[in-house]
Amino acid sequence: MQSLYVEGTSIMHRLPARSKLLVLAILGVILFTTRNIALLSLGVLITGAVYSSVGLSSGQAIARLKPVLLTILVVALFSLAFNPWHGAVVALLRLTALMLFAAAVTATTTISEFIDEVTLLARPLERAGLVAANDVGLAVGLVVRFVPEILGRYQAIKEAHTARGIKVRPVTVLAPLIILTLRDADNIAAAIDARGVRRHVS
Repeated sequence: MQSLYVEGTSIMHRLPARSKLLVLAILGVILFTTRNIALLSLGVLITGAVYSSVGLSSGQAIARLKPVLLTILVVALFSLAFNPWHGAVVALLRLTALMLFAAAVTATTTISEFIDEVTLLARPLERAGLVAANDVGLAVGLVVRFVPEILGRYQAIKEAHTARGIKVRPVTVLAPLIILTLRDADNIAAAIDARGVRRHVS
């Protein structure tokens, strides 16, 4: 299984996972409380510089962001269709800045660090009897871990369609992708249960 983590010694790598997640949360709040295009553009430049410092080549860095970037462009186009241009630009800049910093955090934080921090955050909810903190941490870790796997599988299905001369369409690609992903999810859940990792609460 692939991981989004990139080995390195950048400043982002040296920061504790908790600090990075806290900055990401604060950045999200700041970005969504301003509509100033100049400030948002500055945010994109800064987060872009942070992302470019994590040690990925230009091609890898862009390839990782392509699916999310396409989604952001679609959101901006919808916003442009129903709102003044200013609103569309604001949405585009906000989401792009957030995406760049989130990508930098993901590239410099290991899955185990993610799981530890999310588990710690979920402890108060566990004490209230609402969730099992370890399960929440594990679930978030698996989601982060699965992202590159799903993207790689999508690419493989697309290439298989092209090699067979089948026109690549979302419907023909998504169906096998969902089936394969669910099958893997079942296998991983079975493996986790077999090892007694999850703690069931009544």
